[in-house]
Amino acid sequence: MAKGKYYVVWVGKKTGVFSTWAECQAQVSGVKDAKFKSYESKPLADAAYKDGWQKHWGQGSASAAAGAKSGAAVAPRVKQPVLFGEEESIDYDSVSVDVGTRGNPGPVEYKGVDTQTGDILFYVGPIANGTNNLGEFIAIVHALRYLKEKGSEQTVYTDSKTALSWLRNKKVASTLKRDASTAKIWELTDQAIKWIQTNTYTNKVIKWNTEEWGEIRADFGRK
Repeated sequence: MAKGKYYVVWVGKKTGVFSTWAECQAQVSGVKDAKFKSYESKPLADAAYKDGWQKHWGQGSASAAAGAKSGAAVAPRVKQPVLFGEEESIDYDSVSVDVGTRGNPGPVEYKGVDTQTGDILFYVGPIANGTNNLGEFIAIVHALRYLKEKGSEQTVYTDSKTALSWLRNKKVASTLKRDASTAKIWELTDQAIKWIQTNTYTNKVIKWNTEEWGEIRADFGRK
């Protein structure tokens, strides 16, 4: 059986511990500076809710936290081009992307949202037949194209390690067969590959830290 999750909402329309992502999402969607996080058990979630968000939400590494408590100087983070990895805290001046699927392979849809407000910036789908990983990759490149057209250097967040590796290598490693049913997802994938191979960008592309921050803001709620 799939392992259940519990969701703590410290700042939202309603606060508390919720047993489904749909319930949690209803409380945080559209709420500025919403603070929420998922836990693997009800006791852990209850304890975290009681502790308050300051101890659990968006915290950095242990060494960074220790430095802050001791008053040690912390060097400012320098924005670097095309950074792949994780950050210690959320950059809300950013775009978050995610994919919704019905089976894998199966119908695919994806969207990009404003990480601060949750407002949808672009939405594509459903695409008849594809995979989650291909959708995640296409969504990242869509966000980079969208931001380049705007002249924006905003960060892009994704919760897909696979898509990040494909972006870094500028190619995909999917076993999805190319046939009539998958023609559209492969057309979009090929376009995305061509774009990243022929364009440059300075946006950081970052792995969303789901364990610390809760589900990515673009999540479709299909856990």
